[in-house]
Amino acid sequence: MVKKFSILAIAGMLVLPTFTMAAGETNVAELERKIEEMARQLEELRAAMTAQAEKNKALSEDVETIGSNVESLDERSDDWDLASRFKLDGDFRTRLDFYNADTIFGRNVDNDTIWTNRFRLNMHVNATENVEFKGRLAMYKTWGNQSAFANEGDPIFPLFDGNVTRTPTGSSALYVDRAFVNWNNIAGLPMWFSIGRRPTTDGPPAQYRMGVDDRLATPMAFMDWPFDGLSVGYAWNWGVEAIGDSRVRFCYGRGFEAGSQDEVGSIEDMDFAGFSWDIMKKDDRFAYIQTFMAYDLINYPNFQDPIIDANFGAMSGMGERTNLGDVWHTAAVYQDKIVGFNYFAAGGWSQTQPDSSGLFNDPFSPTGPNTDKEDGYSVYLGVRYDLDPAGLKFGAEYNYGSQYWLAMSPGHDDIYQSKLATRGQVYELYAIWDLPTGEAISKYAKTFMRLGYQHYEYDYSGSGDWNLSAYDLSDAGDQAKLQMMGLDPVESADQVYVTFEAYF
Repeated sequence: MVKKFSILAIAGMLVLPTFTMAAGETNVAELERKIEEMARQLEELRAAMTAQAEKNKALSEDVETIGSNVESLDERSDDWDLASRFKLDGDFRTRLDFYNADTIFGRNVDNDTIWTNRFRLNMHVNATENVEFKGRLAMYKTWGNQSAFANEGDPIFPLFDGNVTRTPTGSSALYVDRAFVNWNNIAGLPMWFSIGRRPTTDGPPAQYRMGVDDRLATPMAFMDWPFDGLSVGYAWNWGVEAIGDSRVRFCYGRGFEAGSQDEVGSIEDMDFAGFSWDIMKKDDRFAYIQTFMAYDLINYPNFQDPIIDANFGAMSGMGERTNLGDVWHTAAVYQDKIVGFNYFAAGGWSQTQPDSSGLFNDPFSPTGPNTDKEDGYSVYLGVRYDLDPAGLKFGAEYNYGSQYWLAMSPGHDDIYQSKLATRGQVYELYAIWDLPTGEAISKYAKTFMRLGYQHYEYDYSGSGDWNLSAYDLSDAGDQAKLQMMGLDPVESADQVYVTFEAYF
């Protein structure tokens, strides 16, 4: 038994190394396999790290580029700020007119079509918190002309300072229509000072028939004269809800610059000075009055064309340029809106105060120049109904001017003759259609068409002029005087206009 056990033990000891060797061979193969797997993974990791390094390099370059761009943005931000402070808007109008007139001596004058284009560009920028600049450039011309168009009716003044940008008698040049600086909130008060080329055209209530809702100028429309000047104003609130705000201004301007002269035959500058008062302004309700003096009226201005300017005195029979005296001018307007019904009532008064040269002179008078004070007046009424659902507006206006009425309106927008200067009566009917042209791109956007008809009936000659006497067109004696002077003024006229206008 013992012998048998010994033999088995010896056999087991002999077999054990064999099993151990077999197990060792298995572990080595497994280890080699794992090492190879780790090597493969290391290689993949090395490749991934190389790719990531390339990405990091590219990213670093991008970061450097971004940093450079940011620095460039900082450098350019000042320039961008300068540009962003300018606010621009404008408008374009094309207008077609038909005009037919009869003169007192039987001529018929007509123009079946006259086309005009007008472009205006407005700008606004603040220099400081309380100082702002406002300006407007304008081009206004007839189709097919770069100069004044022919007119066999009552004469139209050539281009001069008081009608430039306002009459299509010039070229397609872009002129400065308005350019002025406002200093607001002086000493922390509702007070301002303004100086430059003034906003003095298309004043209230002209905005109604022109198809816009905002006030377009300071003075009432009887004063429609572009000029250079200044104003000082103060504003306040009445403390009563129904009448709202008020503001008053002192205004001064120059209508003619005489230039340097010697003492022989020298003439004076022509100046304007007076007061403008917004009595009350609450929503659509507005009451306004103005009164001013025009000092040292000139018999005719300085015209842009040097040939016309040099020869106008001889051609017109007015002789050398000279001063004639003063005019005192006062006008007022009240306007309001009830539901869709807009209305206004306006009136004006003028008084000539001539010097020894006289105003409203009659060359046939045995007493020489007219040195009497002549009073004139005008009445101006209008209504407009807004049919908003249809985008339509319908308006009617009437104005009357007496024999010696003077409107200071060479900057009128009626192409031929200023309707508000008429010594007689003018009737006007018009319609405005807000065009369905899609969504507005800006707050300034507006597109519309206007169709209007004006009928003029003149009672006296020389509307808008203070040189010659205002002759009665129905008086045989006055007709004879006009005929001897070679004048054949318009007695009645009809004008039809249609416009297409875009504000942007």
